[in-house]
Amino acid sequence: MIRIAAVGDIHMAPDTEGTLRPAFETLPDCADVLLLAGDLTRHGTAEEARVVAREIKDLGVPVIAVLGNHDHHDDRPDLVTEILRDAGAHVLEGEATVVTHGGARIGVAGSKGFGGGFVGRCAGEFGEPVMKEFVRYSRHRAETLRAALEDLGRRECDVRIALTHFSPVADTLAGEPPEIYPFLGSYLLAEAIDTAGADLAVHGHAHSGTEHGLTSGGVRVRNVAQPVIGGAFHIYCLPGPDGAAPPGDGSEAAATS
Repeated sequence: MIRIAAVGDIHMAPDTEGTLRPAFETLPDCADVLLLAGDLTRHGTAEEARVVAREIKDLGVPVIAVLGNHDHHDDRPDLVTEILRDAGAHVLEGEATVVTHGGARIGVAGSKGFGGGFVGRCAGEFGEPVMKEFVRYSRHRAETLRAALEDLGRRECDVRIALTHFSPVADTLAGEPPEIYPFLGSYLLAEAIDTAGADLAVHGHAHSGTEHGLTSGGVRVRNVAQPVIGGAFHIYCLPGPDGAAPPGDGSEAAATS
């Protein structure tokens, strides 16, 4: 059995330093990998990124992350990425990585994703240049996620996971005002996941949303925004190379911070 710890929207800053570290230090006992689903900082500053780096450094399990919109706010996402990578994290944007832990090959494809909405209520690539640019950006983020998942399909992984910040489905947005759904995710991400294939999709961003969802192709989707899961992380269990099946729906209780 492969144990996936995941959390997003931790929004760290100097005044929260050290709050997650005690829970994160328990990860070697309960998880094989930690996924961070974006919005790791409040404003995307280098100072805030260094706080995150100190929380995740030398945890004893691989750490894989994508950035969120908050991590872009200071217009230095490359610097935030560099700081997190220096702390040992795999930071993905339209890329895939395979980590080995406990004999299992865990493949993760990551993209921040973007908004645009969902089938029947989505933005179209039409009209003013700024609107076309918005939709093209969302489409590009989805296409790079699809390509990264397809890359994992050629790399003999035991599991494949799609990691995004924006949501691929409307299911996990339930609880948010419907008027803002187009700014919380895009159906294009779900299309990419279903086309390329995945065992699990993990995202954040929707603080007032719902944890559980499903793509039309049957891929489980989990909203791991910290306000939703209510703890330092949740663990999701997937069948491993030993064939052991996860209990129930594959989820376990959150670790509290």
